[in-house]
Amino acid sequence: MPIMKKDIMTVDGIPVEINGEKNILEVIRKIGIKMPTFCYHGDLSIYGACRMCMVENQHGGLDAACSTPPKAGMVIRTNTERLRKYRKMILELLLANHCRDCTTCDNNGACKLQALAIRFDINDVRFPNTAAEPLIENSSVSILRDQHKCILCGDCVRMCNEVQNVGAIDFAHRGSKMTISTAFNIPLAETNCVGCGQCAAVCPTGALVVKNDISKVWKALDDRETKVTVQVAPAVRVAIGKEFGLESGASAMGKIVAALRRLGFDEVYDTSTSADLTVLEESNELVNRLAKGGNTIPLFSSCCPAWVRFCETKYPELVEHVSTCKSPMQMFSAILRENAKNSNRKHVHVAVMPCTAKKFEAVRDEFKVDGKQDVDYVLTTQELVRMIKESGIVFRDIEPEAVDMPYGTFTGAGVIFGVTGGVTEAVLRRLASDKSGSALRTIAYTGVRGLEGVKETTIMVGDAEVRIAVVSGLKNASDLIERIKAGEHFDFVEVMACPGGCINGGGQPYVPSNEIGKRSAGLYNDDKLSTIKRSEENPLMMSLYNGVLKGRVHEMLHVHYHAKEEN
Repeated sequence: MPIMKKDIMTVDGIPVEINGEKNILEVIRKIGIKMPTFCYHGDLSIYGACRMCMVENQHGGLDAACSTPPKAGMVIRTNTERLRKYRKMILELLLANHCRDCTTCDNNGACKLQALAIRFDINDVRFPNTAAEPLIENSSVSILRDQHKCILCGDCVRMCNEVQNVGAIDFAHRGSKMTISTAFNIPLAETNCVGCGQCAAVCPTGALVVKNDISKVWKALDDRETKVTVQVAPAVRVAIGKEFGLESGASAMGKIVAALRRLGFDEVYDTSTSADLTVLEESNELVNRLAKGGNTIPLFSSCCPAWVRFCETKYPELVEHVSTCKSPMQMFSAILRENAKNSNRKHVHVAVMPCTAKKFEAVRDEFKVDGKQDVDYVLTTQELVRMIKESGIVFRDIEPEAVDMPYGTFTGAGVIFGVTGGVTEAVLRRLASDKSGSALRTIAYTGVRGLEGVKETTIMVGDAEVRIAVVSGLKNASDLIERIKAGEHFDFVEVMACPGGCINGGGQPYVPSNEIGKRSAGLYNDDKLSTIKRSEENPLMMSLYNGVLKGRVHEMLHVHYHAKEEN
């Protein structure tokens, strides 16, 4: 049998096999070399603007590693004196036009410009600092913009346009006057921005950051006359640990509970509890719509506020197909607010979420009672990390603790809400007539699991064949909607705005895309360890329906959204 000849290129004297890589940057990474980049992201189109990843070829020329395809026989060097001088010059020029108040920047410690300046030993900038005064745009409740920290890498633009299909921001003007801007430079809150925060997630500097509400929460915690309750979304537990030296994707819910108590929260709950309520209500709604048929189908999930906003503005004709179920965050807050009416103490409720759009959801008029929000403040995982670090808590060393009663019971079905496909799987567990362990495992292999942007499956609910789609990333949602509008049939569609679901939310600590799977595995491992796997088997549910929810289910657990005009 003839030996197949392999395509080989040489990187810094090391032969490297070419195996389908789209650019030489990927080939270089295969041999353990971390090339400096600003504008390159594997999930985005190639832009080639920053020029930090330049390499020197055998002819003495310079090539951008991110945009140059690999070829057999190619010989490149990645770390010559010429390249080091070149990269340092780029960094100095960027720093000459950049705010250098790093210690007061929200992105301090997570800034790629800062990290590369340290890596390349930039201890002096030869050029005068021409950075303008901060230009803060804070109209959005989710995202804070400082245009003068922008290095024009274009990551946010490509994320907003290519992955999310929102198009709230883009390049404006030319040459030295080029900026990233909204249309006509209107405030971000007045655009069709959905608040998903994915732009901030990929921003390498502090030009786009998550809106910070930490000081407001500290103030509430310091008020002894105020009872402060908190709920923690399922996806938070698998994203926070790495920030404190734990294994990436490790479930740290017990430590989170302990840390929150040390911060001063009076009661700590897991949003997985109200996710079980969502499963029961949404599965009932699906069954009712299937029975009615006609134009009531498909039913779209409603847990993701960025998706709801996207539907309201881009596809207003589909708003009536969005489930009337409140998100788990809002269901839980409605119950806690009702219970707080019997207390003489002031009550402040905080939600720790992986999602920046939850900040927007909390202030929506639909979730206010007598003008007061059910959720007073939403903290992202990033903000909770800062609070824990500021307090001096050694997160890695604290002993895990359990959430509070009477709402401390939840199921594995509620936990997996944090990953794309989790809502669908939880609903299928509820609707399946076979409640055996083997049937449970079968549901997991129906095609609803996995981090693919679009998943489709057909399952039987009773005697009816139900076609389901699971999408994450709003561009994927748009593509699926166009298929539906063209006549393709689906009965239930789960949509999460962030690729991979809440585990990759805009408020989570950023990790490369190849680590998102570890977070997914962490949630599924917690599901495996859950004594109760199905929401309807949670004994707390019956107590709630016979207690605080009795006669008020629709009022407290459902909401009606309305189409909005796209800006």
